[in-house]
Order: sequence, then structure tokens, then C-alpha cells
Amino acid sequence: MRNFQEHPMRSSLVISHIRKATQGAVATRNSQPFIRELGGSWHSFAHNGDLTGLREDGRFSGKAYQPVGETDSEHAFCSLMERMKRVWREGRHPALKTRLGVVTQFAAELRELGPANFFYSDGEVLFAHSHRRHQLDGTVRAPGLWRLDRHCTEGGVFDTSGLNIAAPGIEQFVVLIASVPLSKEGWTPLSEGTVLAVKLGRELETV
Repeated sequence: MRNFQEHPMRSSLVISHIRKATQGAVATRNSQPFIRELGGSWHSFAHNGDLTGLREDGRFSGKAYQPVGETDSEHAFCSLMERMKRVWREGRHPALKTRLGVVTQFAAELRELGPANFFYSDGEVLFAHSHRRHQLDGTVRAPGLWRLDRHCTEGGVFDTSGLNIAAPGIEQFVVLIASVPLSKEGWTPLSEGTVLAVKLGRELETV
């Protein structure tokens, strides 16, 4: 934590994940988000859930991308990267519609195996998929993710339960997506199966 406090991150897109290990050892190789390169861009992925039978399912096999660790989450990410590789061109992002189509189909297949909430970023757009998760009452049901939109005026600071986002001297739009609401503000639950595309704090498209 001290490193983050002493060296604040500056980014228009941030993915943070606290892992509860269900598959794979508690080790750095199994820590999320996972990172891979494709088309000159860094791609990152974080998943919340437990996917039964993923490794045995031929739809999620691949050659170019292989897991380093033992988690179902990283295996799923490698499968997504295999699919993205088919539509990617060096140094140029595919059209949003194309990328969203790949993510949406991938999410639909993943849902068949278990809770499949995930964040995926290709360095330009954040794709968030909401499914089901373990709720406080012990049931596994939607919502898997919650959303909060904020607009900060010039010089404003976004502060939510210890999360501090500052953009000195400029106006900013922020979309926060989390497993549970992080404050008492008006967080909106995402419907089961929703895929949301976000860029620079603004929604691009939802399916």
C-alpha cells in the first residue's frame, strides 16, 4: 500500500482485483489482473467466479496463448486472447462492434460453466461482464457487478471509500464498476449477462 501512496498511479483506465483463491495456489503467477500483448497493445483481464470444466471444454483451448499459473481465470483469458488474435491487426484496434461481438460471445459461453464476472481491457476500452456471484445471504445470483457514474468538475476529486481519483485542472467523467457497492451512493446493479464497454469514463455501448 505504501508504494501506491508514495507513487500515485496516473491512468485513464485501472483494473484492481483482490483474489479469493478457488483454483490454483496462492502465488504471484496466479495473481490478477493477468497481462498479455497483442497487436502492440497490453491486454488485461480479471475474473470473479469459479468455472467448472473449463480446461476440458474444447471451446476454450488455444495454442498462441498459454497460462503461466493454474487458475481457471487465466485459462479463460488465454482463450479470449486467442479469439481476439483472429480479428486484430498490428498497431490498430479492430472496430468496437467487432471487439464487442467477440467479448459478448465469449461471455455467453463462459456463463455455461459457472459465475463469470470479468473485466477485460485492450488498452483502449474496458469491457465489463456481469453475471452471478456469491451474495451475503449465501445464494449465488445476480447482480455480479455494480456501477456508479460520476462527473467531477474542473479540479474536482472523486473520493469513494478510500478510493481517491484526482484530475488536477481538468473536468473528468468516471465510471466505477465493482463486485459490491463501495459507498452509500446510488450504485446501479448490472443485469445478468450484461456486457458494458467504457472508454475515458463514458459508456460506449451496453449489450
